[in-house]
Amino acid sequence: MASAVVTVAALLFGLIPISSSLPFILLHGIGSQCSNGGVGNFTQLLSNLSGSPGFCLEIGDGEDDSWFMPLPKQASVACEKVKLLKELSQGYNIVAQSQGNMVARGLIEFCDSGPPVRNYVSLAGPHAGIASVPLCGSGEICRLADELIKLEIYSDYIQDRLAPSGYIKIPTDITSYLQHSKYLPKLNNEKADDRNSTFKDRFTSLHNLVLVMFEDDKVLVPKETSWFGFYPDGDFHRLLSPQQTKLYEEDWIGLKTLDDAGRVKFVSVAGEHIRMAHDDVLKYVVPYLR
Repeated sequence: MASAVVTVAALLFGLIPISSSLPFILLHGIGSQCSNGGVGNFTQLLSNLSGSPGFCLEIGDGEDDSWFMPLPKQASVACEKVKLLKELSQGYNIVAQSQGNMVARGLIEFCDSGPPVRNYVSLAGPHAGIASVPLCGSGEICRLADELIKLEIYSDYIQDRLAPSGYIKIPTDITSYLQHSKYLPKLNNEKADDRNSTFKDRFTSLHNLVLVMFEDDKVLVPKETSWFGFYPDGDFHRLLSPQQTKLYEEDWIGLKTLDDAGRVKFVSVAGEHIRMAHDDVLKYVVPYLR
């Protein structure tokens, strides 16, 4: 009994630190699902290394819906799920892979009355858009996706049926993109007459934003979109650094504000798309989950 009293007193007076680890969620990329061994193992690895509880947040049925559920709905489903998880009620961190970053940012910017996101680690996120459809491969899902891609990418039909269409940004067709793309222009506050200060306020509330780009990434075009870098309007050849884009210069979502405050980490690692070395995980991901 005496020992228990001493321990409680020590906790109260700060002699023994009380754990303040927040839980984290992992959002997987396109064509994957939480039940996949690689995704589950990565979530468990991060939890083991950080000592923080982690959850892979599934949206719909996973693989199929990652392709064919439009991103506005994916973000809405994710928002309702995080609000129901009592473990996240005091705040949480996010690790997102590839397209999962579009859902992650939807949680940060669009989720009304959701728990606060503290640290956000983005692995190969198509933040500024992609200039071509992501590589798919073979199989029935890819066949269906390829058939849809052959149609007009900015039509309502495609926007409502193919998730990647929500962040495909063709530099030579910006007018159609701004008028008809149903996700990324809103997420990046790109429409001058329809900017939402709430989205910016929520994004700038992050304690840390870690943007990881993979040097040999052939899935994201350009790979610099992982840092919010992209082509200028009307030009498929010249590439703008994040700091050269209007999104950054005019601070549409607060990226410049975060960067000026020292809360953005632009990280480049060796490897192909979301293939991250163990040492890089330890250096660039784990510290933001503790």
